[in-house]
Amino acid sequence: MSITTTLPRSTYRLSIDTIRNEARQMVEKGIISRSQPLYVLCEYLPAREWLGVECELERCDYLLRDHIGDLLSCEKWDND
Repeated sequence: MSITTTLPRSTYRLSIDTIRNEARQMVEKGIISRSQPLYVLCEYLPAREWLGVECELERCDYLLRDHIGDLLSCEKWDND
């Protein structure tokens, strides 16, 4: 007889826009730089959220080795 344990699924999911905003704020504060890979975000985000962040990045065709700047490349500038 085997016992199967099922972990509850997390329904909490960050959107790519939320992830961008978090990364943008960290860059502006000097916590991370645009040249660092996306996986450094895991050091600053709660562990329980990281799987959702990783899945959302993958869903949007980002690799964890891509640069933070690639994620922020969709920035809009008011003074252009």
